[in-house]
Amino acid sequence: MNYISTRGGCAPQSFEEVVLTGLAPDGGLFIPEKLPQVTPEQLQAWKKLEYNELAYEIIRLFTADAVDDAALKQMIDESYAQFSHPETAPLKHLADNEWVLELFHGPTLAFKDFALQLLGRLLDYFLQKRQQHVAILGATSGDTGSAALEGCRHSAFVDIFILHPHNRVSEVQRKQMTTVSGDNVHNIAIDGNFDDCQNIVKQAFADQGFLPDGYQLVAVNSINWARIMAQIVYYFYAALKFLDKHEAVSFSVPTGNFGDIYAGYLAKKMGLPVRQLIIATNKNDILHRFISNNQYQLGGLQASLSPSMDIMISSNFERFIYDMFAGDSARLKSFVTGLSQNTSQVSEKEWQFARSHFDSASVDDEGTCQVIREVFDQHDYLMDPHTAIGVKAAQICKADSTTPVISLATAHPAKFSAAIEKAGLETPVLPDHISDLYEREENFVVLPDDLAEVKNFISQSL
Repeated sequence: MNYISTRGGCAPQSFEEVVLTGLAPDGGLFIPEKLPQVTPEQLQAWKKLEYNELAYEIIRLFTADAVDDAALKQMIDESYAQFSHPETAPLKHLADNEWVLELFHGPTLAFKDFALQLLGRLLDYFLQKRQQHVAILGATSGDTGSAALEGCRHSAFVDIFILHPHNRVSEVQRKQMTTVSGDNVHNIAIDGNFDDCQNIVKQAFADQGFLPDGYQLVAVNSINWARIMAQIVYYFYAALKFLDKHEAVSFSVPTGNFGDIYAGYLAKKMGLPVRQLIIATNKNDILHRFISNNQYQLGGLQASLSPSMDIMISSNFERFIYDMFAGDSARLKSFVTGLSQNTSQVSEKEWQFARSHFDSASVDDEGTCQVIREVFDQHDYLMDPHTAIGVKAAQICKADSTTPVISLATAHPAKFSAAIEKAGLETPVLPDHISDLYEREENFVVLPDDLAEVKNFISQSL
């Protein structure tokens, strides 16, 4: 299988090249040249598979001949052997046709582990074959950083640099990154917000002349196609639990960078019976404003109790825009470029295309705390603030009471003690494998929101 850029400015690339670059040379994002289709017969055959078995069947549709089948199966088995729950992604029942899909049983207690445990192994596979060293550069609003470090820190072929917004992630999120040790691990706190971090990463990829000879940058943010590919699996895994009794299911997804819900959109396009995909945002609600009112317009980024969603420019939305614009790369590039100049609307036909695929809701901090308390009181179930927003959005947007709606639980509640305490509840203790997290020594540098400073730090560290 080959992959093309959303901006149409480069030749089709192999899966290996896509994994090892992340961002397309023309600044676009990679998407499959042709999306694989899944038949009803395949869905029926997949119903009894364990998570890692299902992951193998789906992921091999995208890797084609780039990865040996036996090697791929081993990488997948090793990736999900790191998860603490026997079902890997268990479903929890809340109320009539209301469910939560727990995606936080991996090493770093967040959904990012599903993709980054595998991505780290894919990188090692390709880099060992090439005998090549790379520098991973990523920006995180909280969870990607620790998951990337955990997935890649053991590689002999990788130096990893993770940018996070200084004092804008939770204490647990920060410590999960900054307590990871290793000569190839570099944590950078940027004096700005997540969008500032992400902008530095994009600019660095556009001009890699500052790197030592032989090095290239690799992206592990959700712009890397392998991240999206791995996340498609759990939509199938969850939905298949219901399709004997229901014609379709719905999903509500806490949404920041649009990668997770885009994976759900692809699962639907591949043939998974999905009735609704609900975009759940916090008060940084640019995506909700677009879906509800055709207003795609930047605003001031606000800190919230759900910091992983404190994002205004959702990078992966470009992948959906490509479909919304019917593959018109020139129009896409103009639209994306013009966003900084407040380009804020699409045509009625394009907007209705978006509305045909997504519903949306926005939940502020007060509403987040309220639903955390309500669900705990009613169902004895404690959620992190991102999951709470997903659950509330599902309640607001669900089309009917007969279709199961599954809210993605994207992080363990212990990672967000401030929100849990503000909701008037006790924070759960950290799991045993990180119970000493607060006592671990931190190691990171604070740099200004300045591309040159970051480039210099990276070049001096390699």
